[in-house]
Amino acid sequence: MLGNYSGATEFYLLGFPGSQELRHVLLATFILFYSVTVMGDTVTTVIVCVDKRLQSPMYFFLGHLSVLEILIISVAVPLMLWGLLLPGMQAISLIACGVQLYRYLSLGTLEFALLGAMAVDRYVAVCNPLRNNVIMNSRTCNIVVTVSWVFGFLFEIWPVYATFQLFYCKSNMVNNFFCGRGQLLKLSCNDTLFIEFILFLMAVFVLFGSLIPTIVSYTYIISTILKIPSASGRRKAFSTCASHFTCVVVSYGGYLFLYVKPKQAQAANYNGVVSLMVSVVAPFLNPFVFTLRNDKVIEALRDGVKRCCHLFRN
Repeated sequence: MLGNYSGATEFYLLGFPGSQELRHVLLATFILFYSVTVMGDTVTTVIVCVDKRLQSPMYFFLGHLSVLEILIISVAVPLMLWGLLLPGMQAISLIACGVQLYRYLSLGTLEFALLGAMAVDRYVAVCNPLRNNVIMNSRTCNIVVTVSWVFGFLFEIWPVYATFQLFYCKSNMVNNFFCGRGQLLKLSCNDTLFIEFILFLMAVFVLFGSLIPTIVSYTYIISTILKIPSASGRRKAFSTCASHFTCVVVSYGGYLFLYVKPKQAQAANYNGVVSLMVSVVAPFLNPFVFTLRNDKVIEALRDGVKRCCHLFRN
C-alpha cells in the first residue's frame, strides 16, 4: 500500500501524467535536450581549455559554468528518462532522494556564486578595461572559482540534513519528477514552520547575496555603455554582457519562484513546471546563449571543426 504509513524508507516519483504516447513524446524530447546540453557544454569547455584566444577571465568562468550545467541537468534527467521509459511510478530510496536533493541544491548555489562572479568580471571589463587583466588575474579567478565550489557544497549540508530529519508518515508519493524540497516538506508529519523559515532565510541569503553584486555591476555597466559616443561601440560593449545577462534572468527567475517563499510546502503543487525549466530547459538554452551570441567562441569552434576535418582527410 502506498497510503498513510510510518517511517518512509523510499519514495515514489509520480513524474508526468498522461497517455503512453505523450510519455514517449516527452521521452524523445528530454533525450534530445539532455544530449544537446551535454554535447554543447562539453564542446564549449574543450574549446575554452585549448584555444588561446579564449584565455581570459570571461571564458574561464564560462568553462566552469558549462561543466556546472552538465552536472545540473544530470541530477534529475537520467532518472526522469528511466521513469518515462518504464510504466508506473519511479521508486527512489530515502538515501538516493537525499543525495539527489543535495546535488540539486548545491549545484544551484554554486551557479549563483559563479553568475555573481561573472557579473563582477563584466563590470571590470566594461568599466575599467585597462586594469581588467590586473584585477581579474589568473590567481584571483582560481580563488573565486574554488571558493564558489566549496561554498556551494558546504552551504547546503545543513538544509538537506534538516529536511531528512523530519518524519515522513503522510505518504511516500512525490508529485514531481525528482525529490524536490517543497514536496518532501509537504509529506512530513512534523511542524515544519520553523525549518521552512530558516530555509527561506538561507535561500534569500544565497540568491540576493549574488543578485545584489549583479545588479550593482549592471547598473555601472549600463551607465558606462550609455556614455560611449558611437552606436557601434555601445553595441560591442553590450554584446560582451548580453549572454551573461540572459542567463541571469532565466536562472534567477526560476529559483526565486521555487525557493524564496516563506511557506515552501504550499507551492509544491504548482512548481513542477518551474522545476522543469530550471533543471532541464535553462541548461539546454545556455550553450546556445553563450555560443551563438559570442563571435570569439563561434570563430574558435569554426577553426576547431576545420582542424578536425583536416586531420580526418590526412
